[in-house]
Amino acid sequence: MKTENLSRKKKTKRVYLNEPKTTDLMKKLNAYFESKVDIPRIKHGNSQTLETLISEEALLFAKYLREERGIWTPRIAVL
Repeated sequence: MKTENLSRKKKTKRVYLNEPKTTDLMKKLNAYFESKVDIPRIKHGNSQTLETLISEEALLFAKYLREERGIWTPRIAVL
């Protein structure tokens, strides 16, 4: 844990991961993004990885913003 300055009067403590913990965290994060979700892909298939779903949602939202699509409804449930 290291103490860092946020501004002249404020200090905060930050926790830094060592190399093995960083590697472990990155492996788990990649595995999470590669996990399957049961939401159909745009073109084909009944399931996809979470990473693909995020990319497709960004693409659909961009098309909506460029007025290439009339409506955009997210396929991901937001709580």
